[in-house]
Amino acid sequence: MTDPVTAGPDPIDPLGRWRRLAGGAVLLDGFHALKHAVRFGAEIPVAVAVDRRAALALAGELAPDVAEALDGLLTEVTEATYTSLVPRPHPTAVAALAVRPSREAHLDRLGQASRTAPVVVLDNPRNLGNAGAVIRLAAGFGATGVVTTGTLDPWHPTVVRGGAGLHFATAVERLAVDELPAGPVFALDPEGDDIRGVELPDDVLLAFGSERSGLSPELRARADRLLALPMRPQVSSYNLATSVAMTLYHWSTARGAPQHL
Repeated sequence: MTDPVTAGPDPIDPLGRWRRLAGGAVLLDGFHALKHAVRFGAEIPVAVAVDRRAALALAGELAPDVAEALDGLLTEVTEATYTSLVPRPHPTAVAALAVRPSREAHLDRLGQASRTAPVVVLDNPRNLGNAGAVIRLAAGFGATGVVTTGTLDPWHPTVVRGGAGLHFATAVERLAVDELPAGPVFALDPEGDDIRGVELPDDVLLAFGSERSGLSPELRARADRLLALPMRPQVSSYNLATSVAMTLYHWSTARGAPQHL
């Protein structure tokens, strides 16, 4: 290897391991994605940093609960090596690969009859960054999971980056509308009932259409109820992540603190 590892606890070639695993692993792009993945139990076979000491100092300042784990994971590499591993270098110059959680385990979790928090359904989402922001919100509110329909891959690296690694704090899967978990489906639509007068069940599936085209006919047909967010006349729509945040907040006000997963 012409670009030797300059520091780190593991003498095994991290680049060879990275290249062997990259095709099927989840890219954790940046310190915060790695921090959250570690915090929520992700299996991480390789992690690199351009400045290992700086990354560990950041952990000591912002995430002391995972500092020891990161000390055991991070291997220092040159900047040239780091930029060869990631498509869009992160300002923290930290990256890792994680094992994607089992789809079967996620489906079991999403399908539990005794769910105590909503499942967020993004119906045909288009924007990768927005999908990541929604996953971050869902994790923060303790939602059971996030399901996408359509062609967008919710585990795309840009989505994981937007979610700051919090995919590992909730169940994230792509399903067809006819594969959605059982439970009442409340879909957000401008023609729906004002959400402020509605109590959301804990096991509800909260469905959101794309900003451009709204709900698909399939999802609309599956919905048990249509709800609308309060909005000033002549305002076209809210950003998708904003709509999800408002809806989850409305649910949470009747439930107290977010559920601990």
